[in-house]
Amino acid sequence: MSWTQEIEELAQRSKLAEQMGGIDKVARQHEFGKLTVRERVEKISDADSFHEIGKLAGVARYDDDGNLIEFTPANLVFGTAEIDGRPVMISGDDFTVRGGSADASIAGKRAQAEGLAHELRLPHIRLVDGMGGGGSVKTIETSGRTYIPGVAGWEVIVGHLGIAPSVSLALGSVAGIGAARVSTSHYSVIVKDTAQMMIAGPALVDWASLGDVSKEELGASKIHTRNGAIDDEASSEVEAMEMARKFLSYLPTSVDELPPIIECNDPTDRRDESLLNIVPKDARKVYKMRPVINTVVDEGSFFEIGRKWGKSIICGFARLDGIPVAVFAEDPMVYGGAWTADACRKLIRHCDLASTFNLPLIHLVDCPGFLIGKQSEENATIRVGSTALAALGQTTVPFCSVVIRKAFGVAGAANKKPGVQHFRFSWPSGDWGSLPIEGGIEVAYKAELAEVDDYDEHLATIKERLNRLRSPFRSAEFFEIEEIIDPRDTRKNLCRWAKLAQRTLVPGGASFSYRP
Repeated sequence: MSWTQEIEELAQRSKLAEQMGGIDKVARQHEFGKLTVRERVEKISDADSFHEIGKLAGVARYDDDGNLIEFTPANLVFGTAEIDGRPVMISGDDFTVRGGSADASIAGKRAQAEGLAHELRLPHIRLVDGMGGGGSVKTIETSGRTYIPGVAGWEVIVGHLGIAPSVSLALGSVAGIGAARVSTSHYSVIVKDTAQMMIAGPALVDWASLGDVSKEELGASKIHTRNGAIDDEASSEVEAMEMARKFLSYLPTSVDELPPIIECNDPTDRRDESLLNIVPKDARKVYKMRPVINTVVDEGSFFEIGRKWGKSIICGFARLDGIPVAVFAEDPMVYGGAWTADACRKLIRHCDLASTFNLPLIHLVDCPGFLIGKQSEENATIRVGSTALAALGQTTVPFCSVVIRKAFGVAGAANKKPGVQHFRFSWPSGDWGSLPIEGGIEVAYKAELAEVDDYDEHLATIKERLNRLRSPFRSAEFFEIEEIIDPRDTRKNLCRWAKLAQRTLVPGGASFSYRP
């Protein structure tokens, strides 16, 4: 007696599963410039590290004698793998089989993928293409019934956000529950031109008398990377996967570990002479903040997140002497760095991300306050801004700030984290107050100015008098600012702080879970 026949059947069934939707469907996937799910898994994971689970699941057809004559594999592929030698869970929709809808046992496989990532406390990478597990109208006929909506296992997906990194890549036309899975993650990327994300597709939008629109008009990357529904866009699937791998490189496998420290060959005392003149002395002139960030962190380590939305605040990861940190900074090139409602939403997510995975948080400050004006009021900026300040105050990781130039108003108070002692530096260009002198002087001295003959000359005299008092050195005399540093020494000071901060980190989840 031998099990040879069964082993041969096992091999045959595995071969059928690997054919996915068949030669024609695979060719069509390639015609649209897209990889198949198995090609995607192979490219994003370390070579030969993928261990598939549930490969034999699908819909089979047998002849009268019980012989297998046709097999359609489940349109979800998942399993464990390694990325840079560290374990992860990978799941991906197979669009060649019913466009990723909930046919052929996908529901059970997806629940298993999410559940294992949660229980094994593994990062989960979702390769989303199609409905992402949602049903289609045809499901009514095949199941013999309709169903009342429910998102089975959603608590597992949300719970996982507080345990291990979650990354979602939108790699095709993503709709319904698939779109929700993309946005419910720590980091999301969409592929430009070949992928779209939408709540519902064009046919349903047209049926609802909401217009005849294309998939690109509904859910192009330029829409969702600018409204914050998706963090970033990539020019190709391969680039999206590289971005996902880099994102994960800054984070621990789970909250039970600390972020990985790597060897650094960039001297901590490296000085960049350009920092001496990068900030204009004329407060009305702007400069680029990204070169400042790139100069003070480890060379080539800054990884920006959400560049195309909430653009007045720059957010991302970096390393200081090999230690992973989270960084945010105002961008003077956008609204002068003023906090908008969208920028505040981005900052809230960034603070939550830092707290969840124990990344020390750095703020490079050039904040003129909240954006003012009619549109800003209509966007409830003060409400969202207050939430952002609360999120900053609730962070559970060490905080450090460097005042590059402006720190004005309520938003400018983010140069300090309330209720704690922390390192805070300022460049000699630091300028702060309840509001800029230029914007409030004529109101504050209205009565005095009304009594003079030469308004402009007297106004200039008041400005000169006040400007002599606005020097950061005057503030340092009263310990309003702890240290004023040579801009060229910023990297050295931040690296020293990062080493001290890293010593205080303790593995474990935050007191509150990550909010998607």
